[in-house]
Amino acid sequence: MIELRAVVPADLDEFFSHQLDPSANHMAAFAAKNPSDRGVFDHHWQTILNDPSVTVRTIVADGDVVGGIMAYRDGGVPEISYWIDTDRWGQGITTKAVGQFLEEFSERPIRARAVADNAGSIAILEKYGFTVVGEAQGFSNARGAVVRELELELR
Repeated sequence: MIELRAVVPADLDEFFSHQLDPSANHMAAFAAKNPSDRGVFDHHWQTILNDPSVTVRTIVADGDVVGGIMAYRDGGVPEISYWIDTDRWGQGITTKAVGQFLEEFSERPIRARAVADNAGSIAILEKYGFTVVGEAQGFSNARGAVVRELELELR
């Protein structure tokens, strides 16, 4: 069973542990410069949680905190973002969480970004009707290289 709920302070410890996984950082590509810096992490999350324009939820699977999902404003347009514990990849959790979130957060258009080789995330977004509307290149701290990023949108 997948549940989305409000973030509580204890969730941040789980989110931080998820952020430490090198595989997750590689796949996300645009991760923190130093994922192990808890001070930067805490500051980042306090900014998110204190911003009334951000909708953020904890993803719970079978009673365990497995990730987070949010919509934040980028240039006035909402953008969805999510991060799931790598131990839970391939179980359909992200797909279900994205679907539930998009039912709750109904503002359209909504955008998303994914590094071009993140086939799993792109497939999830396309399942819900997102289409590629652009590309960008940017430096990935996690990869130490410039990567191609797809910009997707759901109308």
